[in-house]
Amino acid sequence: MSTFPATRLRRLRQADWSRRLVQENVLTVNDLIWAVVVSDTADPTEPVAAMPGVERLGLKALADAARRAEQLGIPAMAIFPHIDPAKKDADGSEALNPEGLVPQAIKTIKDAAPNVGVICDVALDPFTTHGHDGVMKDGIILNDETVNRLTRQALIQAQAGCDVIAPSDMMDGRIGAIREALEMEGFTDTMILSYAAKYASGFYGPYREAIGSGAVLQGDKKTYQMDPANTEEALREVAMDLEEGADMVMVKPGLPYLDIVRRISETFGVPTFAFQVSGEYAMIQAAAANGWIDGDRVMMESLMAFKRAGAAGIITYFAPKAAEILT
Repeated sequence: MSTFPATRLRRLRQADWSRRLVQENVLTVNDLIWAVVVSDTADPTEPVAAMPGVERLGLKALADAARRAEQLGIPAMAIFPHIDPAKKDADGSEALNPEGLVPQAIKTIKDAAPNVGVICDVALDPFTTHGHDGVMKDGIILNDETVNRLTRQALIQAQAGCDVIAPSDMMDGRIGAIREALEMEGFTDTMILSYAAKYASGFYGPYREAIGSGAVLQGDKKTYQMDPANTEEALREVAMDLEEGADMVMVKPGLPYLDIVRRISETFGVPTFAFQVSGEYAMIQAAAANGWIDGDRVMMESLMAFKRAGAAGIITYFAPKAAEILT
């Protein structure tokens, strides 16, 4: 390899045109999935204090957001429900209501913006009085009982028109159970995006405020979400979920786990997505609000980091803002 002065790497950096010519990774609007919180109590919107710029959206506001996504060219929206606490119970029964908030939200998006894909979270935490992702008995999250309910939840979402079922619960065997049920019911084209490597992270706090589970959460989720110290376990999780029928896989959170994104993408060669979670979003917004960083610049830099690590796409609350810059 040649050395200085024969090689001057700054030669390629000296002009805008040459920097663009040799750019290794490109971020486009096609890489963005808009994470939105839909609510049955917002009238029509309700700000989330811990996430400046994010609002819980009523159905009318959700329709407006879907039309905005379509105009900006954002390929898909990922919806997360905030329901009236009076509808919650220990088993998350409202998740199985075919007339509930999520089926209504799916129809709202499809009616308003037919070209926007709909991704639905499959988990019970927005619907339970204890804030966990599954059925709980004597303080223990029951795996198989939870999988049964998640499978029913996924079918209800598919029947409502959801394009991508996205189980985020981290129960063992739920991908296989959901895929089998979808096939049996004729939903052969419904995709599954598995949250295959979801870590027991401290970055979820603002989201839990947004969906109303944080105040009621009993204990932590370490018995079913992954230890932040582990890498090889993530590869085992992905391998199992792909074998069971997942079409795509997710790493969550995003920026603290770019090494996991890279390893999964390189190892399996399947569409690997990253979730820029609420805590990541909130930190950027808070620092920008205090004048400590250039918010837009750091936002775009963080999104590029996911692409550089090998992510096929990014779920982010920044999607519309980033899309406006990119288009």
